[in-house]
Amino acid sequence: MSADRQRQITELCHAALERNASDRAAFLREACAGDQALRREVESLLRYQNTGDQFLERPAVEEVARLVSSDPESNVDLAGRRLGVYQIDARIGAGGMGEVYRARDTRLGRDVAIKVLPRALTRSADRRARFEREACLLASLNHPHIAQVYGFEESEGIAGLVMELVPGGTLDTIIEPRGLKPAHALAIARQICDALEAAHEKGIVHRDLKPANIKITPDGVVKVLDFGLAKASAGELVKAAHLPTRTSEGTIEGVILGTATYMSPEQARGQPVDKRTDIWAFGCVLYEMLAGRRAFAGGSLTDTLAHVIEREPDWRAVPETTPDVVRRLLERCLRKDVRQRLRDIADARLEIDDAIAARTAPADSTPGVSDRRRRGRSRRWAPIGWIAAIVLASAVGIAWRLWVNDYFWQNPLADARPVRLTDFEGEEVDAAISPDGKFMVFLSNRDGPLDVFVSQIGSGVFTNLTKGDFRPPSWVTNTVFLLQAAQPSFSLAE
Repeated sequence: MSADRQRQITELCHAALERNASDRAAFLREACAGDQALRREVESLLRYQNTGDQFLERPAVEEVARLVSSDPESNVDLAGRRLGVYQIDARIGAGGMGEVYRARDTRLGRDVAIKVLPRALTRSADRRARFEREACLLASLNHPHIAQVYGFEESEGIAGLVMELVPGGTLDTIIEPRGLKPAHALAIARQICDALEAAHEKGIVHRDLKPANIKITPDGVVKVLDFGLAKASAGELVKAAHLPTRTSEGTIEGVILGTATYMSPEQARGQPVDKRTDIWAFGCVLYEMLAGRRAFAGGSLTDTLAHVIEREPDWRAVPETTPDVVRRLLERCLRKDVRQRLRDIADARLEIDDAIAARTAPADSTPGVSDRRRRGRSRRWAPIGWIAAIVLASAVGIAWRLWVNDYFWQNPLADARPVRLTDFEGEEVDAAISPDGKFMVFLSNRDGPLDVFVSQIGSGVFTNLTKGDFRPPSWVTNTVFLLQAAQPSFSLAE
């Protein structure tokens, strides 16, 4: 079957689901326009809608496992039996691959979880070999935030995956109606990113990431469960169930793999998926942790799918205390166009690291204040801050000028660098500078009693005014008069 034919069948199936059951026959008769083969393909898919809306509220592999469990041997409780070196203690739940048991590793003395596979999957040697290869790939995911797969065990017709037994509860049991505090949600989201990044680096896509597949240990460590099992086994389980409309890959075109509330738009359309499907599901999980409600939910399966494909989440439900960088991250994770969506979960981890660092930075230690609120406060206080800064600068300028003027008035040579102007023997005292700064006058006893000397500054020539016929300028006469007044014993008559 060609890709175009598969897409046509999927689109007609979704279009029919959006109509009342009584109107679907007429719709298909008109839409198929005489193509009876096309109509039969679509009708074969629509029959599964009659099983109830919960068909897609479980992972596809879980639904198929339920279908193949009609084998009476599949419903036998294995508690008390032995699977290789593992002593099975009790059944603790059911997962997408079958039933889960607590068991004891008698060789290593540790408790493990064993997910027993449906008999239909292990009857064929080819299928069993394929699953063992996939189990080996999953076992390579040795990461602190991924529930470890220890190996594959088979005995007496029973086959199962041996996995780490993770204590604690799942994330869906701790999300409160009002959501988690942003700091708590970001701490959990950071660990989920680590798990997804490790898996994506090995080419493994979860395809069914949701709070029920995320456990929180008593120590607060996140463990992602069933990593890669949906993709690794969905095709094999579909073959085992003998469902119609198979592709060459062994999957059903139009049968949606994943849980409806957390599936990406491309999953909802039955299109090929890659790691960006996990990024969408991560955005759904982070939204739910913050808002306390699902990003996409409807009263029925059809409504939920319509929300996923056509509508945006209610962004108003995200608390105001959520950092802006996290809001942007949510929007990028939940973009319906896969080409516009965040491409790598490592980028999400970096954004979350920045948000955590910003919340713990000392610049604003008030818990729960978003970047937007801080900017709002800044805008409100900005005018007052500018006014205060201008007033302060003016006051400092005035004070500086007053202080400088006063200082230099009383200390005219405060910043002058001393330069030696005379080298007389004896005393050189009471110097004064001419108003134009070119000459100096001083008293010296070089030629006997104190005489008045004048010199052009820097010339090195000194003239004794109190001897000879030299007639000094008026400023020198005034200076000499002042010097004479300061020293009464001084006389020009000498």
